[in-house]
Parts: sequence; C-alpha cells; structure tokens
Amino acid sequence: MENCIFCKIIAGEIPATKMYEDDDMIIIRDIEPKAKNHFLCIPKTHFKLLADMTEKEAEQVKRCLKKIPELKELLQLENGYRLVINQGDDAGQTVFHLHIHILSGQKMGWQPA
Repeated sequence: MENCIFCKIIAGEIPATKMYEDDDMIIIRDIEPKAKNHFLCIPKTHFKLLADMTEKEAEQVKRCLKKIPELKELLQLENGYRLVINQGDDAGQTVFHLHIHILSGQKMGWQPA
C-alpha cells in the first residue's frame, strides 16, 4: 500500500527496531508502548482486516502467532503475554495494515484484572 507506514517499514523505507523477520512477517518494537514490552507482529502482505484474507492468506497470521512462543526469551515474555488485534475504527485500529500487538509486563496505570 502506497501510504501504509507498515508497508514502508517492511520495505526498509522507514526505520524500526526489528526483533525478527522472515519471508512472511516482521516483529518490531512498538514506538508508543502500552506495556513494558510491546511488539507488533506484522504480516508482510497488506491486509486491513482478518475478514479481507483468504484461508491461505490467513496462514501468515497463524505463522505470526506460532512464532511468538519461539521468541519468548528474545521478546522478554517470560512471565506471560497478551495478544491484541484491533479490527476497524471502533476497535481502535489506527494503522490499517493487519498487525498483532504482543504485550508483556505492566505499564502506566494498567493493571491486569
């Protein structure tokens, strides 16, 4: 996508702290963290929503999810983590390239229930 910040990061046009990269995805540190450890797992193919993907294309999201436990030490997720996917304006999606938030640890006023 022409004006997508994540597509530009994937293309190397905008710098980011890449924690992991392969043919299908990148995992970067979030520049506005909402937790002590906050990363974004971003499929390299541009999709706005899960509903926009075919079953085959959704495999990229599955691979992102399966990669996270393998990177537990690198991402400092030793005490657990949560995953968030915002879908659309009402859900708080601000970058319209599907991505998975990986959050671990507490941050500024947020306490687990």
